[in-house]
Amino acid sequence: MDNTADMLARIRNALKAKKATVNVVFSKKNMAILKVLQEEGYIDKIEELEVRTNIKKIVVTLKYKYGIPSIKELKLRSKQQRKVYSSIADLSLLYNGMGTIILSTNMGIMSDHEARQKNVGGEIICEVF
Repeated sequence: MDNTADMLARIRNALKAKKATVNVVFSKKNMAILKVLQEEGYIDKIEELEVRTNIKKIVVTLKYKYGIPSIKELKLRSKQQRKVYSSIADLSLLYNGMGTIILSTNMGIMSDHEARQKNVGGEIICEVF
């Protein structure tokens, strides 16, 4: 099972059910993706909790404005079977710059806005709007 796909599905389901928080499996990649989502203003808070010895989970506090979720669309682009890569020149704007593309680059996981500033491309993990 892909931890990233599972995390994005849990967040989408929690947003549809109007939940305030959602628990996701801990991994360094998931934590980096969630930090980018927090920096871009899509989620409120991230907490790392240790359930048992060496078993952790992440509690994500979702963000709503007037009862409407701040994330309207959350789509996984790269899967384990098919990775999607893009150079920075070929990377298009999502919804004319209103959305965010999260990339895994050789400089770490970052948003497309930050990748354009640093002029690096990489694997497209997901798209958020």
